[in-house]
Amino acid sequence: MSAASPTAARAEEEEENLPTVPVAPGAPAASPAGATPDASARARALLVPVADQRAAAPPPDVAPVLPGVPAAARPRVQAPGAEPADEAGPPCPWCEVGNRPDRHFCRRCGMSLAERPRAPEARHPWWRRIWNVGNRPDPWAGERPRLRRGIGRGFTWIAYGLALTLVIYGAFNVNTAWSAARDHFAKRAPVTPDSAEASRSFDGHPPKALFDKINNSWWGPGVSQSADGEWIEARFNEPTRLLDILITSGISTKASDLSEAALPHRMDAIITTADGKQTTRQIALDQVSGPQQRKFRAQNVVSVRFVIRSAFNVGADKQVSIAEIEFFTRATTSGT
Repeated sequence: MSAASPTAARAEEEEENLPTVPVAPGAPAASPAGATPDASARARALLVPVADQRAAAPPPDVAPVLPGVPAAARPRVQAPGAEPADEAGPPCPWCEVGNRPDRHFCRRCGMSLAERPRAPEARHPWWRRIWNVGNRPDPWAGERPRLRRGIGRGFTWIAYGLALTLVIYGAFNVNTAWSAARDHFAKRAPVTPDSAEASRSFDGHPPKALFDKINNSWWGPGVSQSADGEWIEARFNEPTRLLDILITSGISTKASDLSEAALPHRMDAIITTADGKQTTRQIALDQVSGPQQRKFRAQNVVSVRFVIRSAFNVGADKQVSIAEIEFFTRATTSGT
């Protein structure tokens, strides 16, 4: 071994016995003069560690962002602009802004004004409602219109079919309808048959007594009871249009004479026209005194036969009696 070894051992013992000196913060540790690097490291290891007292840097005011990535624009709610001049009228049911009565959409929000309160409109006539069937408001976007199905639509088509049938029928019978209207409003004028004939007659009471316009003369078949099947016929030389008839039952117009004879109750009127066709109508009379008026619309009449079917106040000593039968036609002075 070398001679320097004992000297080095004594130096290490002296270093271990040296007192520990505290080091001020922030002051660098001084290495003893002539100390070897190993000694300096050992000296630094003996020092007490102290935390770094340097003040931390303040955080930045603006957080860093990635460069080149723009921030997305946020939606902005725009407030309504200045209102136009106020309009007089009902308010909008959606935004309560007044609108003129002639507007269909709100001047502010654009919503429909169909539900706003308004004065009830006058009901259009039927002919305008027929032509205005398809003029309905269009549905809103996304709103499904109601389907017209079921029995209601069937009734609608049935009504249209009936209306079309009436129009066609009226087109083919316009002349008949016009004549009926003229007969209804025309003035009446009496017309006297040119001749008369009966199945049988009582002595002194011929068939022409029914058409002499005298109420105290009468016609009777001369048989008792109801005289079922007995008839009397009025004849016209020219085809005549008849509108009404007046029949006076009994032997006169006095109420006291009603019990003196049997009165006709039901009769068949057989109408013969100029073309030879015959039409039968039933006439029912009341048990009253005086003339009884009945409608008797017929045209081109050449004869009318009255057949007795039943009677009032029948008896073995009474016969059916008729005082007067009067026919009425359209007056030529009525202007129609």
